[in-house]
Amino acid sequence: MVRLNFEGARRRLVEALKVEGIIRSPSVEHAMLKIPRELFVWPGYEEDSYVDIPLPLGSTGQTISAPHMVAIMLEELMLRHCLHVLEIGTGSGYNAALLFELVRPCGKVVTVERVPELAEFARRNLAAAGYGEPQVEVVVGDGTLGYPPRLEEELYDRIIVTAAAPKPPRSLLVQLKRNGMMLIPVGSPGYQELMRVVKDEEARMSEESLGGCIFVPLIGEEGYRG
Repeated sequence: MVRLNFEGARRRLVEALKVEGIIRSPSVEHAMLKIPRELFVWPGYEEDSYVDIPLPLGSTGQTISAPHMVAIMLEELMLRHCLHVLEIGTGSGYNAALLFELVRPCGKVVTVERVPELAEFARRNLAAAGYGEPQVEVVVGDGTLGYPPRLEEELYDRIIVTAAAPKPPRSLLVQLKRNGMMLIPVGSPGYQELMRVVKDEEARMSEESLGGCIFVPLIGEEGYRG
């Protein structure tokens, strides 16, 4: 059996994303070099771990995002040490591991997944990669309601949504801290704009489009109805 050179493939992918201007910061470069994506793809897709495409996650209807989109969102989130981050759409857990790497040692990542099978898959992957609880907390639930659900408190410095919503969910905006930032794809199920939403000191919201994208729909009470 031929052993795939994952480390070499990872280095080549990161270098290509740097050349394209997608990876811009040393912190994102470090995180993407460190986290083994091959531990987070669905079994049978390991040889495609460092091809810059989204990959299916079994029969769940969900995907692990293409590495270039992951890098774009990480750069645009402007993460730093000790921030508290909420992720909506855990998938395989890959992005959650990257998020923690960027906010460690005193940061926290909570990630919400609506599909129990995927949440368990992500927990196993995160533990295997060294990012299990308490570093990354994986929760099963309706991510459109935030976490804890519907709690009207400003809890998170950053919120990242990895599925497409018709509009930013109110519950997530409430849980975003002042001077905090949320990234979320907004639009129809077939095409969206990646939006950056910033809450200022007076809790006023401003939005900026970062360009077009395509994500699976965000299913939930404040998203698309399943």
